[in-house]
Amino acid sequence: MANLADRLKLLSQPVNRQLLKATRRGIEKESLRITSNGFLAQTPHPQQLGSKLTHPYITTDYSEALLEFITPAFTDIDTTLGFQHDLHRFTLQHLENEFLWVNSMPCILTGDENIPIAYYGESNIGKMKYIYREGLAHRYGKAMQTIAGIHYNFSLAPEIWSLLGDYEQTSSDITNQNDLQSNCYLNLIRNFRRLSWLLMYLFGASPAVCRSFFSHTNHQLQDFDDYTVYLPYATSLRMSDLGYQNNAQSGLNICYNTLPTYIESLEHAMQTPFPAYEKIGLTKNGRYLQLNTNILQIENEYYNAIRPKRTTQSGERPARALHARGIEYIEVRCLDLNPFDPIGISASQAAFMDVFLTYCALAESPAITTPECEAINHNFTRVVLEGRKPELQLQKQGKSTTLTDWAKEIIASLMPIAVLLDDAHDSNRHQESLKLELQKIENPEQTPSGQLLRSLSEHQCSFSEYTLIQSKQHAETFKHAPLTPETQKELQVLVNKSLQQQAEIEAAPQEAFETFLAKYYA
Repeated sequence: MANLADRLKLLSQPVNRQLLKATRRGIEKESLRITSNGFLAQTPHPQQLGSKLTHPYITTDYSEALLEFITPAFTDIDTTLGFQHDLHRFTLQHLENEFLWVNSMPCILTGDENIPIAYYGESNIGKMKYIYREGLAHRYGKAMQTIAGIHYNFSLAPEIWSLLGDYEQTSSDITNQNDLQSNCYLNLIRNFRRLSWLLMYLFGASPAVCRSFFSHTNHQLQDFDDYTVYLPYATSLRMSDLGYQNNAQSGLNICYNTLPTYIESLEHAMQTPFPAYEKIGLTKNGRYLQLNTNILQIENEYYNAIRPKRTTQSGERPARALHARGIEYIEVRCLDLNPFDPIGISASQAAFMDVFLTYCALAESPAITTPECEAINHNFTRVVLEGRKPELQLQKQGKSTTLTDWAKEIIASLMPIAVLLDDAHDSNRHQESLKLELQKIENPEQTPSGQLLRSLSEHQCSFSEYTLIQSKQHAETFKHAPLTPETQKELQVLVNKSLQQQAEIEAAPQEAFETFLAKYYA
């Protein structure tokens, strides 16, 4: 395998540099619907937004109130973000006295009984989605499922992998394009895991949470005020063990060194019973409580910071799609909503993500050993809980180093990638994004987590009070930038089409649900 400098030299040739313009990114953004006084909305998913089962861009995640906005994958950052802005504008038109919560940690909660699970209708696929969420409630509690985030989907042009494979005379055990591409994306994932703590420092925006989140859960956070708890140096409580971590998953050893071992790890977790989930039971009084009693109900239950992905066909499981056709793109799942941006992510952050992920793809990426895996987990946990702590020490290649020193080294390593991307796009936005993030490294108070805590103190507001003010301000921003008539018409067509598609699905003959589920797992 060539080193990073050789790869950059190859890609810097004018004919090859143009391939970087074909990089694609899509954004999935979650937001809770809330009432005008900051409580979780109890209303059904607005029919004016279409069917959450079949709409390609506006759906729900766990709760009926947890909206999810999905863009296609575009080759232009501004187009991707513009699409998100349009989805938000359209949605806010149809929310009566409701708003979109702009922080990853949830609004005021009043108990599990007031967190409605998303309902997808009476078709088999709709039932499966509901039962899966019912299982999440029994396994982790409903409050955990109200946490929101940004998912950043990313892929480089397939021609880049072919170019590198030909240049480096890839070994004979790589027999086709899919295998070559999958190996390259696994290289990206391993490097991402090594360095993802930096994203938590730069973009973590959830150092505090409303006290109501812990109505039935013990915690070790500190009191900020009567209604808010926090950790003084935390960057992302969302990505701490307050989130989706649990005893069943903590014992998993998911391997990213090869695609077969990754798939095998997931399949094993889906087939291995877990005593605590067996105790819950599969059904009660003829009603499903969860899809199965194994460590994972489905692959998506494994909550990790990054996933290899392949577009699935109807009824196809993600692991089977990966096995059949290899990795198509990666999904970064560790990004908090930025409460200071109307859609939760800025153009500068997207540019930085493209630089960071391109670097992870092109840099050398040896297999991760067990000691290195332990160091990776240690670094990630330290940064989410106390990333802004002065002189915080991380583990790098068996030695201790300060977060600040290592972060500056990484930014320096990213700069040649930024220059290359700017040359390809005839811009300077990628280099400017690095300069902006470097300021956060030099001054932790400029990070989103630092800004949030400072704002709470300056405004003498609780977390919920301040976030409600921000949510209403962002709603006003969208209202003052209405959709074009053409976009309005296009989105309305999608609403009508999605409602019709769900009606057709439910009108079609349905086999017994048990048979449907057995076929899915088969």
